[in-house]
Amino acid sequence: MNRVLIKNAKIVNEGTIFEGDVLIENDLIVEIAETISAKSSECMIYDAEGNYLIPGAIDDQVHFREPGLTHKGDIESESKAAVAGGITSFIEQPNTIPNAVTQEVLEQKYQLAAEKSYANYSFMMGATNDNLEEVLKTNPKNVAGIKIFLGSSTGNMLVDNEAILERIFSSTPMLIAVHCEDETTIKNNLEKYIAEFGDDIPVTAHHLIRSEEACYLSSSKAIALAKKTGARLHIFHLSTAKEMELFTNKIPLEEKKITAEVCIHHLWFSNDDYATKGNLIKWNPAVKTANDRKVLWEALLDGRIDVIATDHAPHTLEEKKQSYLKAPSGGPLVQHAVVAMFEAYHQGKISVEKIVEKMCHNPAKIFKIEKRGFIKVGYFADLVIVNSGLPWSVKKENILYKCGWSPFEGFTFKTRITHTFVNGQLVYAAFKVKNIRAGKRLLFNR
Repeated sequence: MNRVLIKNAKIVNEGTIFEGDVLIENDLIVEIAETISAKSSECMIYDAEGNYLIPGAIDDQVHFREPGLTHKGDIESESKAAVAGGITSFIEQPNTIPNAVTQEVLEQKYQLAAEKSYANYSFMMGATNDNLEEVLKTNPKNVAGIKIFLGSSTGNMLVDNEAILERIFSSTPMLIAVHCEDETTIKNNLEKYIAEFGDDIPVTAHHLIRSEEACYLSSSKAIALAKKTGARLHIFHLSTAKEMELFTNKIPLEEKKITAEVCIHHLWFSNDDYATKGNLIKWNPAVKTANDRKVLWEALLDGRIDVIATDHAPHTLEEKKQSYLKAPSGGPLVQHAVVAMFEAYHQGKISVEKIVEKMCHNPAKIFKIEKRGFIKVGYFADLVIVNSGLPWSVKKENILYKCGWSPFEGFTFKTRITHTFVNGQLVYAAFKVKNIRAGKRLLFNR
């Protein structure tokens, strides 16, 4: 039997912080108490020394690039980076190559993860204009949800047929997650900038090309369709102040049919940072203005936004160093997401309890993930020890992403992840990921 005792922790769970111990047997939490006695001969003992103990974060939107794009990242490399960053479960998106738009390809991704993943995993089934029959075969018990791109994406994954879109929304009881940007608006904006700059469009125009209007138009349409059909809608990576008008904090999360996510980069950067970061912060949807960032923070704190995620999407530096039009959108974030939010805690923007709510509890609730996202007896022991007073700097040599770079490179965080447990096994400590692939397939209470 695997027995682990974590002592003297500041345990963060469901809006409270209390000092105590946590006992793990095999992969489950079996006891939580002010003091638990055990001999070192009976179990492995870790002294948290008054540091925070939080549930492992659940990242509901990542792109780990396998299969087909493994020169950028793969399930092994990126799940290692995730556990080093305190993320113990991830939900990966379908725009790999081939796209996960058939049950066969979807299941192949699960088989890859079963062999390679250091973190718990699930994969979204992708929707297209012509695969409704495949979408409806998706098992709600062991697949996170259905992903729809309402803005351009890899291969055949842009769903732009409104009749098909309504059929998907009407037909599936599963959670539908959407990327909302209006393709026509973006194309029209891009044509204007090409007419002005030719091939030398500056990256500072990115948020004007993939504009507030493009985001709002698409998000508002998706919400209207969800209300019309009764679909369970989750909108990924919101980026504008205007879109916050579309969401409510008047309904408890458990009763919401429409939920919202914001990503680390939209809370951290603004368009002012394009001058120094360039294509390294080129994401879709684009990083927008300081006012957009301010209102996103307000919506996160007042309950209109429910989840913080990463949209982790690595590309090589060579790809990012190309001109604006050629450089792909996306960047690596899973290793630095939790500590970035703790940096915001140090700045007085958010409490530790709220970080845990938005990165651990709420993803578990929204996706109805079985026995994860909380520190509770009977739950899986996905646990992270966080030292909020142990500074470290992001350098090439401690970046674990396969792409080898980070938009936070050179930044010194005040907070360090010291230990990560996945299903009761210590998989990360002291900047080292142990050779333990402890990840399991996420299951859902549906």
